[in-house]
Amino acid sequence: MSSSSSNKASKAKATGSDGSIAAYMQDRGRRARAAARAMARAETGQKNAALFALAQILIDASDAILEANAADMRDGRSGKLDEALLDRLELTPDRIVAMADGVRQIAGLPDPVGEVFELKQRPSGIQVGRMRVSMGVVGIIYESRPNVTADAAALCLKSGNAAILRGGSEALRSNLAIARCIERALTDAGLPRDAVQVLDITDRRAVGELVAMPEFVDVVIPRGGKGLVAAVSEAARVPVIKHLDGICHVYIDAAADIDKAVAIAVNAKTQRYGTCNTMETLLVDQAIADRVLPQLGQIYVEAGVELRGCERTRRILPDARQATEEDWHTEYLAPILAIRVVDGLDQAIDHIETYGSHHTDAIVTENYSTLRRFLREVDSSSVMVNASTRFADGYEYGLGAEIGISTDKFHARGPVGLEGLTTVKWVVLGDGNVR
Repeated sequence: MSSSSSNKASKAKATGSDGSIAAYMQDRGRRARAAARAMARAETGQKNAALFALAQILIDASDAILEANAADMRDGRSGKLDEALLDRLELTPDRIVAMADGVRQIAGLPDPVGEVFELKQRPSGIQVGRMRVSMGVVGIIYESRPNVTADAAALCLKSGNAAILRGGSEALRSNLAIARCIERALTDAGLPRDAVQVLDITDRRAVGELVAMPEFVDVVIPRGGKGLVAAVSEAARVPVIKHLDGICHVYIDAAADIDKAVAIAVNAKTQRYGTCNTMETLLVDQAIADRVLPQLGQIYVEAGVELRGCERTRRILPDARQATEEDWHTEYLAPILAIRVVDGLDQAIDHIETYGSHHTDAIVTENYSTLRRFLREVDSSSVMVNASTRFADGYEYGLGAEIGISTDKFHARGPVGLEGLTTVKWVVLGDGNVR
């Protein structure tokens, strides 16, 4: 085949037989819907077999995956991707091993599909309960991180769903290399290859079509920057599980243990800068600020963290820049920290409610009544006591790999793992009962 003919064939594959993105996506949707029916009836052993096979295939194919990723990294550098995105894009032998380990962990989790719970006997003689069932077809849109391809595939498979995955153009080669591993694992386990489809086009119109196919797609999960999530949410005609940003707070109460407070506040900011559960604003009770802020300030400066503080903060840390109103609203994803000294718990909660994103917020205190109020009144998907916000993660919560974090209040909230990818239906058990 000539180069010209090959290019035409590739273009036809990428846009559907009639040359349209819509036709291409409709075909993908129909195939996913058919695969979802097969996945809904797949036995746990068959799903686990596919997952264990995938974990081994990822290890065996690591050279091919790394080669594909190296090409993506070269293009990313020449395209001047920022360092945070390059870090998320890069795969290493250790990251591939971690990817495979994550798949095995999901295989080892209990299968949520088919679980019947809250079964109660009614006066009429019937038993009424609920059964956990798969969602159907899950569309997942994500940026940069090729490990999400394996995580998303594994979570959707274990929860009995079919998946349509659309990664970013910067990771196309890496994602397709991992997709070939997934196809092999599905085939080895006797499951439909269309149960996980990784889109092989980068045209943004594909995303618009994916989120507007309620006849084929049951839920969409965008995983990426605020711009991506906002765009998907605005265009979607199917339910969206999402969080827009992670403006996370740590509040150091007057009754905090100083050593705990320092350790938590340092970890929450510096353990990793570019994650949605990293602390962006530190709140400190005025009664303890003179004791804790000098220690923290020195550690942050030594770590290269730029500090931006309120007037009371700057009286204690004079080298801190003046914080602006915008700073309280900002998810930095960088070594920058906003600090505010507050007049106790009420002002701390008011600040979190005014400026937070309902993602993850923590308190450091030894006062039981105070921590109970914080747990009750802070309206976030994860609320923590005497622990770093960096624990807001599917692995740390025992969910296995997470597909994302939801700050919505319906269906799933917080880290979304296997259970978050299922729904429930009512089941009624009788023995000839009539009303």
